[in-house]
Amino acid sequence: MPSKKYRQYMAGLLAPPYGVMETGSNNDRLPDKENTPLIEPHVPLRPANTITKVPSEKILRAGKILRNAILSRAPHMIRDRKYHLKTYRQCCVGTELVDWMLQQTPCVHSRTQAVGMWQVLVEDGVLNHVDQEHHFQDKYLFYRFLDDEHEDAPLPTEEEKKECDEELQDTLLLLSQMGPDAHMRMILRKPPGQRTVDDLEIIYEELLHIKALSHLSTTFNQGEEGTSWYIILKGSVNVVIYGKGVVCTLHEGDDFGKLALVNDAPRAASIVLREDNCHFLRVDKEDFNRILRDVEANTVRLKEHDQDVLVLEKVPAGNRASNQGNSQPQQKYTVMSGTPEKILEHFLETIRLEPALNEATESVLNDFVMMHCVFMPNTQLCPALMAHYHAQPSQGTEQEKMDYALNNKRRVIRLVLQWAAMYGDVLQEDDVAMAFLEEFYVSVSDDARMIAALKEQLPELEKTVKQISEDAKAPQKKHKVLLQQFNTGDERAQKRQPIRGSDEVLFKVYCMDHTYTTIRVPVAASVKEVLSAVADKLGSGEGLIIVKMSSGGEKVVLKPNDVSVFTTLTINGRLFACPREQFDSLTPLPEQEGPTVGTVGTFELMSSKDLAYQMTIYDWELFNCVHELELIYHTFGRHHFKKTTANLDLFLRRFNEIQFWVVTEICLCSQPSKRVQLLKKFIKIAAHCKEYKNLNSFFAIVMGLSNVAVSRLALTWEKLPSKFKKFYAEFESLMDPSRNHRAYRLTVAKLDPPLIPFMPLLIKDMTFTHEGNKTFIDSLVNFEKMRMIANTARTVRYCRSQPFNPDAAQANKNHQDVRSYVRQLNVIDNQRTLSQMSHRLEPRRP
Repeated sequence: MPSKKYRQYMAGLLAPPYGVMETGSNNDRLPDKENTPLIEPHVPLRPANTITKVPSEKILRAGKILRNAILSRAPHMIRDRKYHLKTYRQCCVGTELVDWMLQQTPCVHSRTQAVGMWQVLVEDGVLNHVDQEHHFQDKYLFYRFLDDEHEDAPLPTEEEKKECDEELQDTLLLLSQMGPDAHMRMILRKPPGQRTVDDLEIIYEELLHIKALSHLSTTFNQGEEGTSWYIILKGSVNVVIYGKGVVCTLHEGDDFGKLALVNDAPRAASIVLREDNCHFLRVDKEDFNRILRDVEANTVRLKEHDQDVLVLEKVPAGNRASNQGNSQPQQKYTVMSGTPEKILEHFLETIRLEPALNEATESVLNDFVMMHCVFMPNTQLCPALMAHYHAQPSQGTEQEKMDYALNNKRRVIRLVLQWAAMYGDVLQEDDVAMAFLEEFYVSVSDDARMIAALKEQLPELEKTVKQISEDAKAPQKKHKVLLQQFNTGDERAQKRQPIRGSDEVLFKVYCMDHTYTTIRVPVAASVKEVLSAVADKLGSGEGLIIVKMSSGGEKVVLKPNDVSVFTTLTINGRLFACPREQFDSLTPLPEQEGPTVGTVGTFELMSSKDLAYQMTIYDWELFNCVHELELIYHTFGRHHFKKTTANLDLFLRRFNEIQFWVVTEICLCSQPSKRVQLLKKFIKIAAHCKEYKNLNSFFAIVMGLSNVAVSRLALTWEKLPSKFKKFYAEFESLMDPSRNHRAYRLTVAKLDPPLIPFMPLLIKDMTFTHEGNKTFIDSLVNFEKMRMIANTARTVRYCRSQPFNPDAAQANKNHQDVRSYVRQLNVIDNQRTLSQMSHRLEPRRP
């Protein structure tokens, strides 16, 4: 949710669509239509003398740190200045302030970003324009710090200079996080006629990243004429259809009204605003149609038999110089949608074979290679690649035909190499892919004897094919037998290996009376196969169903085509098999309740840094086993691919395990003083996880501390030292979900690999993209969607692009007890139980 301060700033900018506008002064009315900008916020146009009446302590401190830093490092910047025969005391120049900010820290990447950071100070009145302008500009304009408004403003003491040096980077980081919001508010405050093209681009960019959250506050009725397109900026709305009631809820960042404009039809639903103070941006019909025309002018459609088979969009290409000194075209065409065959054909035709352009080519191909499994499985792709490799042109001179055929073969080889590199071990479980690779290698080898140009690519192809084939036959690559905890039983002896679909698992399946049978099936087995294995053990499987049971008693009947169900269980979840008529009688096992005694006596003796280090080692092993394609399978549904996502499932389960570990230990601790020590311990562990760039465990611990069963323990939190409260508040600020988790994303953008990302957010990004965009549009593959999902999935590759090098000081320690502890956490995952325990520790106050 937006902070109180943010709501305070926006209250004067964005008025509710009705009420104030209908009854307020002339300044509160909507502007005339001819003066309305392309995207017009509902902004009251009343002038304001000040933005913030009283500066916050945090911003006051930031202003003092920056002033002292300038006086210490560049004192000439703050001085009396003359302009038009008038003297302005102790002023800075806007452009100089921007220049200085850029020199202080690598976290400021552009002048626009620096402007936003200074604007934070202007909004709070800590930095003021000499003529009381309300926005900061990168121009030769004079600004004065609040401390310099007094005639005898003191210079910083040596102690203040030392404090300034210590706090400057933290201050700049704080301002860099607040700057984008301040810059956006500055743009919204401008009269429409003063907004530049850059300002509008920033508004559009912000709209793309606004978090999908809550609802609005008026009514747009079904059947009325649609005159505008609305984007929710704050609040939430219900979408109501006659005869169906509320069909969905829209949140911040969502939009409505498009359909009526596109179809030139009445509104298909009513919009009911759910809150009194809601705001949105409006695009009028004329401007909306102009946007559509502009987009269509940049679109090229390839038709066959009067049907679209490929849709391309013209986009800026950049202007990097090639080796020949020529520049690349200013524009290029990217695939928006098409049939699978035409998309493949387009990429093969546009592959550039020049070495200097390899990186760009690989980036373009990567989207297709990663995502083809969604719309063009190997059973379709492999024959198509072979056909393209052997294709011969029917027109042209003999030399032209030879040149075309050669370049065509080289492009296909290039794509196959990238495809094999991406899929790697995954191909070993695909008979079609393995047969294709062997046949393709034989064809290229035969051609290379007669075509010298192909010999350059043959060694790399030979190495790739042999490596995949030999790995598939290697003893260690043959399927493993895993225990119910998804390990091989001797974790100390070997490095964790990725789980493959053909690996087998020994798993207990329970009956209604809590007896069990142990089955041995592939990890990727379907529910149908699990039922068959259970029936073999029980002697009969007629009428049996497989049920997923959580520790809280929630039961889900699994579908026959569900696959890889073992790793999708909750932490203390179990599988049951029973006749359908016994479903209602199923109850959780006693063991599912979790521990009754905490382990604080064990791990309070362990160093917080050692615990964080061993957690990071284990998390890195789990994270390193996750294949990028598992993200695709998880997003679109593993049952569509009949593939396992076991490694991803276990990594996501680890997040929940750590989160519930925090809550479990605190709720099982009956002594108030011990609970305070536990809070301190977990805050320290979180800090060390952040230091090790293990953001997954960092967030899991902080979310555990934020769990209602812990956060409600007011008496415990009151006794926590202020230093730890400050650390925890900083940690919580990184978890702020507003503006699509902007604080987290800004932090991650500054980190170099290797790092372990906050995986649930990555999954959420991919899920939102998947659910918010159709996979097929008019029977054509929506390749824009494929590109967006591939771009998110590549985050995993970036995070692992550098090897994880353990802390030498930590690696030399023998911490087998710590290692074993963090890998075998025993937790309560029933939120109801944890809440009850919390209320017993600190009963609700009357």
